Amino acid sequence: MSDPRVPGAVSDRLVLAVDCSTTAAKVVASDGEGRVVSSGSRPLDLSRPGAGLHEQDADQWWTATVGALAETVSGLGPDARAVAAVAVTHQRESFVLLDGAGRPLRPAICWLDSRAGEEIAELGTDRVRDLSGKPPDVTPALYKLAWLARHEPGVLRGAETVQEVHGFLAGRLTGHRTTSTGSADSLGLLDLRRGTWSPELTALAGLRADQLPGLAPPGRVLAPLTPEVAARLGLSGPVPLVSGIGDGQAAGLGANALDDDDAYVNLGTSLVMGVVSHEYLTGPAFRTLAGAEPGTFVLETVLNAAAYLADWFRREFGDPGAGGAVDPALDEAAAALPEGSDGLLTVPYWNCAQTPYWDPHARGITVGWHGGHTRAHLYRSLLEGVAFELRLHLDGLEARTGRRIRVLRTTGGGSRSALWTRIVADVTGREVQRCAGGEISARGAAVLAWTGAIGGTVAEASAAMAAFDDTVSPRPDATARYEEFSAVQRRVYPRLREVLTDLAGVVVH
Repeated sequence: MSDPRVPGAVSDRLVLAVDCSTTAAKVVASDGEGRVVSSGSRPLDLSRPGAGLHEQDADQWWTATVGALAETVSGLGPDARAVAAVAVTHQRESFVLLDGAGRPLRPAICWLDSRAGEEIAELGTDRVRDLSGKPPDVTPALYKLAWLARHEPGVLRGAETVQEVHGFLAGRLTGHRTTSTGSADSLGLLDLRRGTWSPELTALAGLRADQLPGLAPPGRVLAPLTPEVAARLGLSGPVPLVSGIGDGQAAGLGANALDDDDAYVNLGTSLVMGVVSHEYLTGPAFRTLAGAEPGTFVLETVLNAAAYLADWFRREFGDPGAGGAVDPALDEAAAALPEGSDGLLTVPYWNCAQTPYWDPHARGITVGWHGGHTRAHLYRSLLEGVAFELRLHLDGLEARTGRRIRVLRTTGGGSRSALWTRIVADVTGREVQRCAGGEISARGAAVLAWTGAIGGTVAEASAAMAAFDDTVSPRPDATARYEEFSAVQRRVYPRLREVLTDLAGVVVH
C-alpha cells in the first residue's frame, strides 16, 4: 500500500479501517489525525463467466480482509494494544446469497454485472427511483435479484440471508446478522427516505422480508469482534466493529466534503462525484445514497469510464514496451495542444451511459477527425471528454439543488495527473483540491470508527483526518474556450442515441 508507517505517530488510541473494494481488501491503522501507522492488503479475483457477467467468491472477501487485517496488526507490534475499533467500507451493489450457516450458495454478483437488462427495462420505474433513490441502471442489486428470481429461483428461495459486502464481513467478524443502512442502501431495497427496508421493493426483487438483515446507522457500534476473530488477528480484549458505509460516501468523509458546496470527485477507473444534501431529492441527474450523518443524503453522479479510458488508450495505442503505464512523453505532447484538441471531441461512454442518460446501449463516440490529428490529440480528447461529462453532471446537480458547487476535492489515480487536473479545473470552472495520500475511502471508514467508538462528531473527525496536496484554480480564458467546445460535445450523444441502440441490436444479433 502507498502509505508508509509513520514513526512516532502512535497515540494511545488507533482505529482499523477496512476497504474491501473490487480488486483488493486493504486495511489501514490510523490515529485521530489520520496518520497511517501500519497497513496491509490482499488482492481479490474477479470472474467473468460470460458476456456481461461479473462475479466473485465471497469467501475470498473474508480471507482477503482477515489477511490484510492480520498484516496490519502485525505491523503495529506492541502498539496493537492501542486499537480501539474497526470499521468497514466496501464496493457497493455487490451481494451474496447465504445459507443458514452463513456460507455462500453461489458466487457473489458484482456491481459491474450487466445481466439484468430485461429486468431494468421492465421494473425500472420512477416509483422505484423515488423509493430507493436509484435511477434504473445496471448497478443496483435489485434488478439482479429479480434476475435470480427468474433464472435461479430455487437458489434465491433457499437463501437464509442476502448480504452486501459490509453485511457479509460484519457477520463473519461479529457473528451478528446486522449491517449498516449506509451499506444496505446499495442493494436498492431501502425506502431511503425512512432508512428501512421497503416491502414493495423487496417483493419486486423476489425476496421475503425475513431474508434481509437488521439495520443500524453508520457510525454505530454493532458488536465486538468475536474472541476467535480477535485472537486470529492478534488483538487482545474486546474490540468493537463500528457500522460503516459504501466506498463512495466514505471517500467524501475522507476528503472532508461535508458542506453542500464541496464535492468529492473520484477520478478513478470510473468517475464518481458526490455532494451531501440535508434534503431527500431524487431525479435522473444523480443517484441518491444514504449519508454518514443522521438526516443526510449523498447525491452522486457516475460515469463508468474515466481512468479506465486513459489506461485503455496507453495499453492499446501507447508504447508497446510500457504495458499501459503512464507515459510522460505522451502527457507532455497532449499538454502542448490547445483546448478542444484541435476540434476532436469525445463522448466517453465506453462502458454505457449513466448520469444523466442511464442508457445501457450507449457507446463511445469521437467526432471531428482530420489529417492533422495525432495520438496525442486523441489522448487529450479522452481526458477532455471525461471533464466535459463532469461539467454536465455539475450542471444537472446544481439545477436540481439550486446550489453552486465551489470546490472539487479529487481522489483516485487520475487525480495524480497534473494535465488531467488542469483540464478538469478549466472545463468545470471550479477549484480542484487534490487529496493527499492514498486510500481515501479507508480514511472515511476511519472517521466512522473513531467517532463511533471514541467520540466526537463526524465533522470534527473528518476535518482532523483530511489532508490535501495542492489546489488548482481554473484559468478564465481557458474556461471560456472550453464552454464553446462543451456546448457542442453535449449535443453529440442525444443526436446519436437511436443509432447506438440500433447498433447494439445488430451486435447482439
